[in-house]
Amino acid sequence: MITRNTLASQLRDYLQHRITLAALVNWAEHAMMEEEFDERDLDTIRDITSRLGLADVREFGLTWEDCEGYLSRLGYRTKVDVVQTS
Repeated sequence: MITRNTLASQLRDYLQHRITLAALVNWAEHAMMEEEFDERDLDTIRDITSRLGLADVREFGLTWEDCEGYLSRLGYRTKVDVVQTS
């Protein structure tokens, strides 16, 4: 079952470069076809997941602001930490 936490985890993994955009899109497409969504947050989860499934299409894309907005809708706050490489 896809919950707001599941979706936020996928977005976090993408933003932290743990998964690629292609992997995120693939996950979202699969989720839309095969998974059940938490009824408590159905509209929000389904809307965000469907948009992620189109993120590899040039006209839609996926920006930092998109991710930040999606996470906010899911009840999360984004924070950036910049560190010098060694």
